[in-house]
Amino acid sequence: VDIAQLQQIPLFAELELPLLEQLAAQSRVTQYAVNQVVFYEGDQLPACLHLLISGRLSITRMAESGKETIMRVLTAGEIFAAPAMFGDCKAPATATAVEAIAVLTLKREALLTGFSQNPELALQLLVVLNHRLQQLQNRLHGLVSERAIVRLVNYLEYMAAEGGTQTVSEGERLQLPLTYYQMARSIGITYEECVRLFRQLQPAVTYKRGGIITILDRQQLTAITH
Repeated sequence: VDIAQLQQIPLFAELELPLLEQLAAQSRVTQYAVNQVVFYEGDQLPACLHLLISGRLSITRMAESGKETIMRVLTAGEIFAAPAMFGDCKAPATATAVEAIAVLTLKREALLTGFSQNPELALQLLVVLNHRLQQLQNRLHGLVSERAIVRLVNYLEYMAAEGGTQTVSEGERLQLPLTYYQMARSIGITYEECVRLFRQLQPAVTYKRGGIITILDRQQLTAITH
């Protein structure tokens, strides 16, 4: 791995050159094509840090009923398969490339060396993992306690914040395309229910073929959740 690649990653950006050189020597970058699986739920994972360098990665889990749910769609710079950092483990979910992606893996031993030489690195990683935990807790609470239409609105706002938006004449267009199928699986409803709920959101949101979503009125959209 090139040192310049590590310096572009927020987690490593402030590290001294000697430590960056050590980490680079123990890292590798793997390219995956669109729809290629990085690992399947239940696969044995090596003890290392997994970090998405470019592209988008879908994290899904399969219920006993056979129903697949999209847990998250990751964008560049995000860590995934976090339990693998603490030793060999089984993948908690399936990771699939939504588009062409690059994944950096860093061996656990090198990461521990980095912690000992620069404790600030460990602190930064804890901040990232704590933020992820809070997101998951909020997501779980929403899936259990909120109405389906509220879950859909919360998901749209989450994806707008995570993936970013582009200002267009109609309003705010989500940078990440989201199909009805993806949204339905992400919030635990059927495809048909997702289509029906989206019709109820039409004064505030538009949906076009290919998952192009535009928020026309942010205040009106948020008001639906109250």
